[in-house]
Amino acid sequence: MRNFLRVFLSRPIPLVGLVIFAVVVALALLAPLLFARGPFTIVGMPLLPPGAPGLLVGSDVLGRDMAVGLAYGARISLLVGITSTLGAVGIGVLLGAVAGYYGGWLDDLLMRVTEFFQIIPSFVLLMVLVAFMQPSLSSTVIGIALITWPQVARVVRGEFLSLRGREFVQAARTLGMGDARIIFTQVLPNALPPIIVVGSMMVGSAILTESALSFLGLGDPNLLSWGSMIGGSRSAMWVAWWTTVLPGLAIMITVLALNFIGDGLNDALNPRRRR
Repeated sequence: MRNFLRVFLSRPIPLVGLVIFAVVVALALLAPLLFARGPFTIVGMPLLPPGAPGLLVGSDVLGRDMAVGLAYGARISLLVGITSTLGAVGIGVLLGAVAGYYGGWLDDLLMRVTEFFQIIPSFVLLMVLVAFMQPSLSSTVIGIALITWPQVARVVRGEFLSLRGREFVQAARTLGMGDARIIFTQVLPNALPPIIVVGSMMVGSAILTESALSFLGLGDPNLLSWGSMIGGSRSAMWVAWWTTVLPGLAIMITVLALNFIGDGLNDALNPRRRR
């Protein structure tokens, strides 16, 4: 852990990414405390510019406070990004671990299933899934998890294929450990570094995907996210730039910060990069 922190914190870019992401998370968690009104409350005339009385970053096409929308939008975007990534990692780790550990026909079967999900255009599949389940927060999370787990499964499978023949695995079998115990207590901990790196990158990708869905009107209509803010204000983008530029900047900065963190994790957890 000491070496990990030393390497991770020695580079400024991952540290900047961590600080930015911490600020976004804090803003999302403290939104109800920072703003007395909700994100759908109309506070004034539509399209008031930034700096108008009581409006730090202006109002949108319906006269809602953009600052409140950005704060509450962070809650939805981060919630979808983190929960869908956790779901995708859970599915991918389970299937990839089984495929890589046992090999043979089971490996072939699971990899064919993985390839089936990869050959279908992922965003088209996501739109079909969300439309079938009705647009909502839960359908968005489930849909994103179902289209993103294959990349985790392939990474985990590769790690298990390289680790299953190591001496510590043979020793665990000699001691009489069952396969499930070997997978989850011996092999999986040694395969965690690439999973952590991939997971950190997938959170940013999930935020972008959710924003695209909300922009197209397939997000939860009862919740405000950065993507829905852009989609709802696209008709006024030429006369009120802040209604689309500010949510777009929020998405860009958050995803960029997550990519910075992923690069830092890769440097800190990869033995070759550490050397």
